[in-house]
Amino acid sequence: MAEKSFPMTAEGKANIEKELETLKTVKRQEIIERIKVARGFGDLSENSEYESAKDEQSTNETRISLLEEQLRYSKVVDASDTAPDEVAIGKKVTFVEDGEDDAESYSIVGSAESDPMAGKISNDSPIARALIGKKIGDIVDIQTPGGSFAVKITAVESL
Repeated sequence: MAEKSFPMTAEGKANIEKELETLKTVKRQEIIERIKVARGFGDLSENSEYESAKDEQSTNETRISLLEEQLRYSKVVDASDTAPDEVAIGKKVTFVEDGEDDAESYSIVGSAESDPMAGKISNDSPIARALIGKKIGDIVDIQTPGGSFAVKITAVESL
């Protein structure tokens, strides 16, 4: 069986480590305190504060497990291992869609650190998969669930 791998940037790994530490030290203690207080309200079978705190504890522990797994199998990608004009994880790519004037830019990161609203797309996304390995000046056909479109890569820079 192939070993899992979570490619990510050094910054992404540091952010995950920071979040994990906060969940383990700060959030865990806050939840324990909420559970203690809720237990003081009496009958646990009809205690919504207790149920809420236990649900939050479960969610927190699930997130901790996920982050620990991502870190255990993390593979920090060094963008300098690729050509300066080649699209890769750890690089920001700018392109213009065929027939459009406005350029779009996205940072390509590992799935564990993606945040599309912040312009960080996962290397597993249809757009990133189509662009990775291409170079400035290439015209790339991108297939997405919403249809296909062609783009011309205008810039590539390291993050």
